[in-house]
Amino acid sequence: MIMRLKNLKYLILIHLNSMEVINALGRRKTSVARVYLSKGTGNISVNKKDYKEAFPVSVLQAKLERPFELTETKGQYDVKVNVFGGGINGQAEAIRLGIARALVKIAEENKPLLKAEGLMTRDPRMVERKKPGQPKARKKFQFSKR
Repeated sequence: MIMRLKNLKYLILIHLNSMEVINALGRRKTSVARVYLSKGTGNISVNKKDYKEAFPVSVLQAKLERPFELTETKGQYDVKVNVFGGGINGQAEAIRLGIARALVKIAEENKPLLKAEGLMTRDPRMVERKKPGQPKARKKFQFSKR
């Protein structure tokens, strides 16, 4: 969509007004979410599906909407997400972190609001590995004295 204009000043104004796509990464457990944020009407699509279809549980839907509610930007941005790995809760929290990081890239004044709610912190908890000679990570086989 390149238009030839007589005055270069108008071209610069058009370029400044059009917002580019902001991308951010969110992770939780083994889930990785790539979030693309752009000006829009508030549509959230996860893996080319509506977020209400991808996350049918209302608690998970609320997790995705939380960063927008805190920054009072609900309905101002369209979100496209590619997410893989983990379960639906880990994926929802990975998307939430990605959205929060993208909102901070857009406006730095959003950071204290999101940080106070704990949305800017990557949750480091991962599943502990299974050890040899044990049935699970911490569980032991029944002890036999003789």
